[in-house]
Amino acid sequence: MIKPKFAKTGISLLLFLIVVSSCNKKEAEVSYISVQEQNYIIETATSYLDSLPVSVTAAICERSNGNVHDFYSEGDYWWPDPENPDGQYIRKDGQTNPENFVAHRLAMIRLSQIVGIQTSAYLLTGDNKFVEATQKHLEAWFVNPETRMNPSLLYVQAIKGRVTGRGIGIIDAIHLVEVARSIEILEKNSVLPVESIIDIKNWFSEFVHWLTTHQYGIDEMNTKNNHATCWVMQVGAFARLTENTEVLELCRNRFKTILLPNQMGEDGSFPLEVVRTKPYGYSLFNIDAFMTCAEILSDENNNLYEFSTFDGKNMKLGAEFLFPYVKDKTSWPYEPDVMYWDEWPVRHPFLLFAGKAYDNNEFIEMWKTLEGYPTTREVIRNLPIRNPLIWLLDKPVQ
Repeated sequence: MIKPKFAKTGISLLLFLIVVSSCNKKEAEVSYISVQEQNYIIETATSYLDSLPVSVTAAICERSNGNVHDFYSEGDYWWPDPENPDGQYIRKDGQTNPENFVAHRLAMIRLSQIVGIQTSAYLLTGDNKFVEATQKHLEAWFVNPETRMNPSLLYVQAIKGRVTGRGIGIIDAIHLVEVARSIEILEKNSVLPVESIIDIKNWFSEFVHWLTTHQYGIDEMNTKNNHATCWVMQVGAFARLTENTEVLELCRNRFKTILLPNQMGEDGSFPLEVVRTKPYGYSLFNIDAFMTCAEILSDENNNLYEFSTFDGKNMKLGAEFLFPYVKDKTSWPYEPDVMYWDEWPVRHPFLLFAGKAYDNNEFIEMWKTLEGYPTTREVIRNLPIRNPLIWLLDKPVQ
């Protein structure tokens, strides 16, 4: 065995210990992901290397009032009126209309899947081929004038005969959160061209401005349930990417003074979610979004995992409330969901984030046992955080 030689000053020894500590930390973070899953990530990312970008310009809905660059979607729970089939749609809460236009949603989810898993493969291998493949998708969505998406959501969750778009539809873009996180990692490692990073971040800067100034964005910010949580999660992620300290502080303030005190019950539940027709799925979705907000918005000066309201509401309380019902769904004290009851739970990020934040190994071990790559479309749509490695690491292991 070759022993390292250290200078008498101790500086080399210090550097050596720092490097070892950093390596050990990386190894510890990667250990959350089994070797089998690591291989799956690399294999899947490799299968995406030759995939072509599919942005919003690849599909057009004749019912959209926007142009080819505008993201378009339709309200999930709105259906034709049996008594007036050609008239205004009517609402059926919790029941998704399968005839709605979903091509843009699916394209954005596909973007998040490809970018997230290729960035994960880059972190595992340090191989730039995954970065180069990711770049073409990022530039298609955010840079190329022929295929880029407009940095706004004017035509989301439209309702036939009623509205051409709604602020409530902003939640459709939650799948850009992991895209933004991936871009942060690629920029930190200086593996994307500088001009591409500038153009991509300019797009997200414009999007943050729209989300915080347009009436739709303001309406969504001021909603009362998981939509408000997801607004903070999205805007926080995009503001962090673009280093918008003013908006980051706005998000932290809303988390502390509005989201947590107004949405969480004294027992850690979410009263506005448990009265819905899908109380279990919505409660899990909301705690996932809350924990992701804490992960995104916390830094050396702000620890939202430890923040507590004057009456004791905090993230740990929320995680501890829902954990028993992830462990044993049959003990759920409310009504079962009207749809997708059997598909939940999956590998919810709140278990990972809370497990790490509170050193709770039981949360981590439960997280490891759950399905990390669900295939049900509705489950994927409500699970925007699906690539744990990009939240565990910011530099390649190798």
